[in-house]
Amino acid sequence: MSVEHNPVPAPGSPEYGWNVPPVGGWAADDLDRLPDLPPHTELIDGSLVLVSPQTLFHTRAVSFLEWQLQSVAPTDLEVVREFTIDIDRQNRPEPDVVVVRGDAVLDGAQTRFPAESVLLAVEVVSPESLSRDRETKPVKYARAGIDHYWRVENHEGRAVVYVFEREPATGAYTSTGIFHDRLKVSVPFPVDLDLAEIGPRRRSR
Repeated sequence: MSVEHNPVPAPGSPEYGWNVPPVGGWAADDLDRLPDLPPHTELIDGSLVLVSPQTLFHTRAVSFLEWQLQSVAPTDLEVVREFTIDIDRQNRPEPDVVVVRGDAVLDGAQTRFPAESVLLAVEVVSPESLSRDRETKPVKYARAGIDHYWRVENHEGRAVVYVFEREPATGAYTSTGIFHDRLKVSVPFPVDLDLAEIGPRRRSR
């Protein structure tokens, strides 16, 4: 027997607020209607996931990948950071960086992309997101048909990128490489990045 989703309570009611989930959990549309949600809140399996304060490594890695990918992406693609994607009714995650088809960008007021428009999802791992980025999100991204997934981790201050590609026969991701100093791939488009640039900028003496 399925459980129907209760609508978001009316403003002014005691139940109005994101800290009181409805029976059956939140739905993807609720992220646009709930009041006073913390920035970068995600929806995973009907539950709201709040983001902890990010490390300097995380911020640098996201900025680096956003700008570097934007500089080499074909003109019919868009690179966007920290933007939610619709997977299904109970899952609306927010990858750190996404590459989407240009026709998915409608106007400045939109708040999400459909998963079918995403070519690449990138997650920069934080201590609190480790299991989600290694286990939960890759499964959901692959099932949604996102062909490419990169996971970026901090190994003693240096970025390591784990690259995955969706295998058509199984619909699951398979590892296509682990990159420590230089990330060089040909899909979803040619990329050649010096990962050392994610580290701190040191002034010469």
